Amino acid sequence: MTELRNRRRGDRITLTGLRVRAHHGVFDFERADGQEFVIDVSVAVDLSAAAAADRLDGTVHYGELAEAVVAAVERDPVDLIETVAERVASVALGYAAVDEVEVTVHKPQAPISVPFADVAVTIVRGRA
Repeated sequence: MTELRNRRRGDRITLTGLRVRAHHGVFDFERADGQEFVIDVSVAVDLSAAAAADRLDGTVHYGELAEAVVAAVERDPVDLIETVAERVASVALGYAAVDEVEVTVHKPQAPISVPFADVAVTIVRGRA
């Protein structure tokens, strides 16, 4: 089984640009006013069985994953986007078919005093 998973390491489902309004941040105004966060999630999943059988139950339903990610970002404000990224990774790893997840949390309206295009953190987590 390990050999099969190693051969399928490139199989991924990716959600890019999930937009969520939430109240994360270290400043009071961020907590009070909220702002948009943009989430990218890529999960490593062996897609061969789902493709061969053309069956949804052999993969991860990306619509359900998207809704779960958005719900995780919307709840319980925290100070750091690193914490938000960990929360999203935990949600994705809650799907049995997911072996590894890469999460990027973008904070395009971060309170920075110089012009910028984006601020983001990226983490990669897998099963122990």
